[in-house]
Order: sequence, then structure tokens, then C-alpha cells
Amino acid sequence: MPTPLRNHLITSSQNPADLLNAATRLFGGAVATSPLGELCGGEHELRGVAAHDFAVGYFVSPLGVRVAPAGGRTRGSYFVNIGVSGAISAACGGLRVTLDEVTAGVVNPGDTQELRPLRSRKTRFLGLRIDAALVDQEFAALTGRPPVSSVRFDFALDLAKAKGRAVRLLVRSLLEQLDSGDPLFQRPELQRSQVRCLVTALLLAQPHSHTGELHDGPRPGYPRTLRAALAFIEANLTERISLDGIAAAAGCSPRTLSSAFRGRLGISPLSYVRDLRLDRIRADILASTDPVGTIAYRWGVSHLGRFARAYRDRFAELPSDTAARR
Repeated sequence: MPTPLRNHLITSSQNPADLLNAATRLFGGAVATSPLGELCGGEHELRGVAAHDFAVGYFVSPLGVRVAPAGGRTRGSYFVNIGVSGAISAACGGLRVTLDEVTAGVVNPGDTQELRPLRSRKTRFLGLRIDAALVDQEFAALTGRPPVSSVRFDFALDLAKAKGRAVRLLVRSLLEQLDSGDPLFQRPELQRSQVRCLVTALLLAQPHSHTGELHDGPRPGYPRTLRAALAFIEANLTERISLDGIAAAAGCSPRTLSSAFRGRLGISPLSYVRDLRLDRIRADILASTDPVGTIAYRWGVSHLGRFARAYRDRFAELPSDTAARR
């Protein structure tokens, strides 16, 4: 395989601390990295691309690392690690697997992983971060409803089997798209579409805590009141939205509406509005050069101080930190 992400160099250094710091930046503060044992010299390189709800990095390093979830993130992320050359001993939750060209590791939100290169000081691997909300969305697209609890994948993913090969091919397709240089393929909409296909393949290929629900076939969609509420929120997200207003649009009482949201989505109606608005603001911050305040006001934010605190709680960084990476 040619060098992935060849036009997206983040760091190339003899100092392993540069690699650890660069990985934290690439993954948007979702993880905290620390060395396993003493810091070692040698070649430490990271190439990567980060977007709103995913990031992919190509790592070259002899360093053993512990990767732990960073505090303060409300949703969390999944990580898929795939060997490119050499081999890595990966441990997570008492399980251990050797990552190479035919075996990947899938790490669930909240889990800590340890990665130790084996037999070679030229170990190379890919690390893909996927926001937990994206996995929930694709699960809902397959079944007609979001998972009642977090999807938890088995750790070892066999890329040599038919279903695993589909995941590997989609990862390669994503890398080719990012490396193409074609401005069309640099559009966030196309990149996200590719990642959504990859997440769908992962849900269908890799055993997880809700596999049985996928095999049972699609479930009934949302009830009419919930569909009406979601449509109203989507159409009015830039305006001030109240619980009474959503309930009126849905044709039900606020209490019935809140029960429907909590039962189907696991969240209150106004928390759903807040999170969706924050997601859209983050996407706009990364996709434009407009000031953060201008973007926030555009999406109906009226108090920048409260907005900044809510943004930090959701994404584990301030809006200004996100803007500094664009």
C-alpha cells in the first residue's frame, strides 16, 4: 500500500512527545495518550485528517502507548486500529490481539487500550476515530430506531473473512478519497458519506451487543408525533425553540412528547435540540472561516458564555480550540 494520507503530514520527529501531542490534537481531545515505559527515539510520524465526527491517522512509531478516553466527553468515540506493516500487540479490557494486515481492533467508548509494537521498529498502523453518535445514527437507519444502550463491538475484527474484507475495502476507499487531491472529494459531505458506509459495514460485519436486532430485520419507524417533532426541530433549529412549541407541532402534550423522546432517543426534547445545534455549529466552524460568535448566533445561540460551556461539555474543547484547527 502506498503511504496513506501522503499530503496530510502532521508531525515527523525524533521526539516521541511530538507524536503523542499530535495524536491528541488529531482526535479532537477524545483521548489522552501516555507512553508505556520509557520514551524511545527513532522515527515518529503522524499523518491525519480530522472532520466533525471522525478522524483518521497513519502512525509510524516504535513507541508503546496507552490510549485512554479523555474526561469530559459526553458521547465518546469508537476506534478502529488496522496494521499496515509490522505487528502490534493490542490489549483492551483484558483481551489481547495482534494487529496486522488481516486483523484489526475495535475499541468501544470509555475503554482504554494499550498498543505495543512487536518485532519491528518500523511498525505502521491506521487509527480511525468514529463519533458514537454516528454509530447510533447508522444503527437507527438499519433498524428504524436508535439502540436502547450503547453498541459495544467485539475487540478483534478479522479482515480476511468476507465481511471484514468489506470494512478493509471501505477504509482503503476513504484513504484514496482523502489522497486524491480532487476538490470534490475534499467536501465534508462526501467524506461523511464514505464514513457512514464504513460504519454500516462495521455494524453488519462485526459482532456486537445489538447484533441480534440487526439480524431480526428493520424495526417499525418512529411514531407520528416523534416524526413531527423531529421535523419541526430541523426546520426551526436557527430559531428559539421551546418544549411547548415542539409539543404543539407534534400535536401532543409536553409530557407525552418528553416520554417519546426519552423512550426512543434516550434524551429530553430540549437536550436533543441543544446537541443537534452544537453539532451543526461545530460543523460550520470547521467548514468556514466565519468568527465563532457569528456562527453561533446564526444557529440561534443567544448567550455565548453558556454556549461555550455547553460546547466544551459536549466536545471536550472550547469553540476557539476547534476554530484553531481549520
